[in-house]
Amino acid sequence: MKTNDVEILVIGAGMAGLATAYYLAVEHKRSRPLIVDEGQPMALTSAQSGENYRNWWPHPTMAAFTDHSTDLMEDIARRTDNRIHMTRRGYLLVTRDDQPDELLRQLHAGYGASASKLIREHEGTSQTYLPPLSADWQTAPDGVDVLRGRDLIQRYYPAFDKEVATALHIRRAGDISGQQLGQYMLETMRPLGAQFQQARVVGIARTDRFLVDVMADGERQTIKADIIVNAAGPFAANISAMHGEKLPMHNVLQQKIAFVDRNRAVNRKMPFAIDLDGQTLAWSAEEREVLAAAPELARLLEPMPGSIHCRPDGGDHGQWIKLGWAFNSDPSEPTREPELNPYFPEIVLRAASRLQPALRQYLGALPRDRVHYGGFYPMTKENWPLIGAARTPGVFLTAALSGYGTMSACAAGDLCARAVVGAPSPAFAGVLSLARYENTGLMDELESAESRGLL
Repeated sequence: MKTNDVEILVIGAGMAGLATAYYLAVEHKRSRPLIVDEGQPMALTSAQSGENYRNWWPHPTMAAFTDHSTDLMEDIARRTDNRIHMTRRGYLLVTRDDQPDELLRQLHAGYGASASKLIREHEGTSQTYLPPLSADWQTAPDGVDVLRGRDLIQRYYPAFDKEVATALHIRRAGDISGQQLGQYMLETMRPLGAQFQQARVVGIARTDRFLVDVMADGERQTIKADIIVNAAGPFAANISAMHGEKLPMHNVLQQKIAFVDRNRAVNRKMPFAIDLDGQTLAWSAEEREVLAAAPELARLLEPMPGSIHCRPDGGDHGQWIKLGWAFNSDPSEPTREPELNPYFPEIVLRAASRLQPALRQYLGALPRDRVHYGGFYPMTKENWPLIGAARTPGVFLTAALSGYGTMSACAAGDLCARAVVGAPSPAFAGVLSLARYENTGLMDELESAESRGLL
């Protein structure tokens, strides 16, 4: 049986694992981290990413966390002539409520002491709002524009449902190429000694060091390591269980579709639009009868949550659009090839058509050029990550990154790498670790929160 000997073993070659290894190798000169994964790098949940980023959260800790990640992504964009294709047209959160007091309270709470200088309100005939005509991240404004009033919103977004009464335009938000970001990290750290091995972890034992058994090329091998970083995405809890630790996380399968918008239903300069309002989907009598007869589909007849989202994909001259709706809340066991709901494309299209009626032309007529995909959101109940020391000495976590893995991976990797080497971390980092569960005040606050920032 072959044996390998390393200082740091990173389990998981998704965006989180690559980023952790990258910051260990590049920033902290830990030159020989070994990354193992059953599949190829960026091939599981990272391959199913919406590839969006934002700094809006209903809690300032998460806003600071994603701001830090955006800072790090911007550094890489500058150094690589924007190889990661960072754009910035923002997130546009819309509601038909003309007095969304709780939403605005969350907005101000999320930006904390900076709220007064970052949040700009526009009403009536205001001419001060700057629409996102350019996708250039370097010239985009910061902060948030709050548009209030149906006529004002229609002036800038005439394709939207005319009942939309309030829009929050989060400006430090947009999209990137997660695959390019991951590839850049691999290319940068490999000359420094970082290695990748395709292998499945099957056991972890601890003596004076960790003995990690893996299956690679059909044979069992052992990797000796001083430190383990668990960045195994939806399988992080399984890895943790191998060394006798239970993580407070679960997995929820979410799905998306992408298709060629051959009829130009969606403006190519539109931000990432999110309809926050819940809705009851409109079905014909025949469709209702079919849905009611299937227990797994009957829920689609009931009121559904909001946060249906849509954005152009492929730049100003592209043709594709992406639609998503994280309405599933049922935990499930992770698999490498999740079973998708064949009705999802029609469901999400129907829901998205409420905000953008022009999408209705595709109901029952989706183009053949389309992709239906999905992945697991590995998440804690409060939807905050697990970054830093595990309870098992020598084990560190870059885990539970939910649906924000691509946008937060740089910050998560940086913070975990700092924890591994004992380097100072930003003030917000402590409560992103397992240590927060000892902070009853914070946990009570998160338990009672109206929103977990899940989009």
